[in-house]
Amino acid sequence: MTEKELTVPSELAGNRLDAAAAALFDLTRSAVQGLIEKEALLVNGKSADKKQKVKEGDVLLLLLPDPEPCDVLPQNIPLEIVYEDEHLAVVNKPKGMVVHPAAGNPDGTLVNALLYHLDSLSGINGVLRPGIVHRIDKNTSGLLMVAKNDKAHLHLSGQIKEHSFFRQYECIVIGRMKEPTGEIDAPIGRHPVKRQQMAIVKDGRQALTRYEVLGEYAGFSHLKCTLYTGRTHQIRVHLSSIGHPILGDSLYGGGSTPFEKKHGALLTEQTLHAKTLGFIHPATGQYMEFTSKLPDYFKKLLEILKNN
Repeated sequence: MTEKELTVPSELAGNRLDAAAAALFDLTRSAVQGLIEKEALLVNGKSADKKQKVKEGDVLLLLLPDPEPCDVLPQNIPLEIVYEDEHLAVVNKPKGMVVHPAAGNPDGTLVNALLYHLDSLSGINGVLRPGIVHRIDKNTSGLLMVAKNDKAHLHLSGQIKEHSFFRQYECIVIGRMKEPTGEIDAPIGRHPVKRQQMAIVKDGRQALTRYEVLGEYAGFSHLKCTLYTGRTHQIRVHLSSIGHPILGDSLYGGGSTPFEKKHGALLTEQTLHAKTLGFIHPATGQYMEFTSKLPDYFKKLLEILKNN
């Protein structure tokens, strides 16, 4: 069993225990609720209810159980492993692959592939998400870092919480940007009506994205985006909010231009690639950074735009 102790800061005071612990330990709220039910999350040394409000200075002790037997089956799915050691792995997820099993996607996921190709995975996020420290959307390609044990998982998720995890993406957006560089600082939360979407909402979680124009074409721009927070659909929501939805992103305003209709065979939702990933190695303390090439469909779209 692994133990981790953190103190509630002033900005989380007044929140429900499950919400505050999820933010502090960088776990899903459902995972935290499961730990609370098992009395594996203590407040000031005592068991607590998930709905109770936490106070500044409360000490939360997380007791991480040994990994449960996994019902998700390993599958021999081709997987590009960019780097691997005894603590972690970096993989290059293809566009169209779901990260972990869920309703509608019981198998064929990245987790199924990881269970086949790697000798161990962390168990903090439960049996459906072993090893998964952070996620990218099904139709976003690129680099993901995977934890092979709980100690590495906690260290790496802590870096995400502290915003010291470096993540840089490339995308193609509709329209030409007014400025060559820019910053979008707007809170993101669940859309109040369209529950499958995220949106800029007043009481959402703080989210910051910086972008740089890499190329401009007739009606489109090629951008590099750096994440300083990691909210669900962050880049997609932020760029859509300033009038530049990502090419092919039908959920957030893309997908209907003449160019997209003409080249629909190349566009399976958003043209977004997680290109660069950097972090401090949990065992050595050394900074590591990895970069992946743009996928073929992305390069083909750029070539078409350049020749238009």
